[in-house]
Formats: sequence, structure tokens, C-alpha cells
Amino acid sequence: MAKKTAALLPATAELLRQFGDRLRLARLRRRLSAKQVAERAGMAPMTLRGLERGGAGVTMGAYLAVMQVLGIEKDLDQVGKADSMGRELQDAQLPRRAMATRPVTLAPIRSPLPARKSVPQTQARKMPAMSAVQKRKAVDQAAAPNKRSKPPPKTPEAVSNWIKKSGFTSADALAGLIVPPASSKKAR
Repeated sequence: MAKKTAALLPATAELLRQFGDRLRLARLRRRLSAKQVAERAGMAPMTLRGLERGGAGVTMGAYLAVMQVLGIEKDLDQVGKADSMGRELQDAQLPRRAMATRPVTLAPIRSPLPARKSVPQTQARKMPAMSAVQKRKAVDQAAAPNKRSKPPPKTPEAVSNWIKKSGFTSADALAGLIVPPASSKKAR
């Protein structure tokens, strides 16, 4: 057994002290003496006293033995279950998509269908390591021509021409259709 334990931060030491207090309260609510709990948990009364004070030198096994005597050992299952910080760290390490800066347009949701008839079945069968969604995307890409639209031009003249050609209505044109509330009351 180690002679020294690592020093805890004050906030962590306070959490351990509060945990010991809760175990002591659980013992008192069950009207069990310290001697009874120590005997049932297989430890010396001094160890139980240190545990109820939140001692950092008391082993995790001793804490769990007391929890078992008190019938609350299942509560330990909740520790770390909702690990929000761990999930954030894990998500931060996930690879980013190369096109993450471009706006994403979602395709309509389709039910899983067999491969399209325009793609030979042998081509769909050659993809055994792919998931159903990946196979569907591969089949759709093989069957359909590339339908990427050109991005809008950068110069003001080119933008106005692009708007006219595409049938796009600008925000200014839409705003001109709105009648201000004050003028609509005068018209009545």
C-alpha cells in the first residue's frame, strides 16, 4: 500500500468530505452504529471514521464496502455516466469535413431502396465493406451526372446579371413589397 497519497485540490477535497458526510447521514438514517457498519464492511472503526470525514487516504474499495452495507452501491453506477466534458473532448478530435465552411444543402430523405436500374447490379455488389447509406450515395453518384451549380459571381455587375438569370429575388426587392404600417393606416 502507498505511504503517501496525491494531494487533492481544495474543491475536490471538499467534494470528498461532502461524500463522507452523505455516507454518515445514510448510516444514521438506517440507525446503524459506526461499529456495526465497520464490522459489516470488514474494516476498523478508525477507517470508517476517516471515510466519513472524507479522507483521501481511504481506498475506493472501503468507500464501496460501506456503500454496499448501506445498500447504496448502485449509486456508484451513476458516476461518470453523463460525461459531458469527455464527450466534448472526443467530439473535438473527430475529423472535420473538408467542405465544412460551405453551406450544406440537404438532399430529401429517401427510404432505403434497392440500387437504381440505371446502375448495373454488379457495380452495387462490388461494395461489400460499405454501409447501406454509403452504398446508396455511391450508386446515386454513379447514376446521376454531376449537378453542381456555379457559385454566384463576385463583381457587382456579374451579381446583378446572375440574379436576373437565376430568377432570384433580392432582399431589397422583397422589402419594397412591404407596406409600412403608418402608410397602411392612412390609406384606410
